Amino acid sequence: MKHKRFLSLLVLLVPAIAWGLLELFFFNPKIIYVVFVLINLCVFLAVWQFCKASDKGGNWHDFIILPCLMSLAAISYSVLLSSGALIQILFGLYAVLLYIYLRYAYYYLARPASYTAFSIENISSYGNFLIFFLISAAIFGLKSFLNAPVWILIAALLAVSGLITYQMIWANAVDIKKGAIFIFINSLILTELSWAAFFLPINHHVAGLSLAICYYILIGLVRHFLIEKLDVKKAKLYLGFGLSGLFIILITARWL
Repeated sequence: MKHKRFLSLLVLLVPAIAWGLLELFFFNPKIIYVVFVLINLCVFLAVWQFCKASDKGGNWHDFIILPCLMSLAAISYSVLLSSGALIQILFGLYAVLLYIYLRYAYYYLARPASYTAFSIENISSYGNFLIFFLISAAIFGLKSFLNAPVWILIAALLAVSGLITYQMIWANAVDIKKGAIFIFINSLILTELSWAAFFLPINHHVAGLSLAICYYILIGLVRHFLIEKLDVKKAKLYLGFGLSGLFIILITARWL
């Protein structure tokens, strides 16, 4: 009983610690790497405890992909923001999403009777889209402001695309052998699109959002195909919403 209380306390404690570390980073940007490592160490310890208490025998490395990418997205995107208020909103949103995810992971692993079906799938779907946008915008921003080598940024985006696609496949309980080819294809397509976007005269926010919409279309089609629920109606829905949103963003965007 005491151990269960400790685990439930971790659900609240880890997001609070993560938020506190982000506030330290806000006032002292030089400790960015220390903060990133400490936040993910806290997440690892919490997830590891959840897995130890689980009768399902979950693999901790599958559960930490999303929260680790969330911390990377929040920290990297905050570097590009000049408004302190927006940075605080971003850090607050991260802490809330981390709490929600850890609560779902805790219920799924340690208290399965309290777990609501598809909770992890749903937060993974929304969280991955937000993560991909923030990291993509940060990567395009690094090219614009620091003139970072494109090949390094492309390699980083390739790794993020692969991890996010893998996480989606895992969250939807799809056999990794069945989905492995889609990790490669999805990552390759997104990487090629990002390469083209580097040479367009648009700011990093627009480039990141445009690439995130492309991700939304691809991952939606792949997910429904892998769970054998893809039909013409769903395909038209994803393509229609995605391409319409992309068109509106590009024609109304501020071209540099």
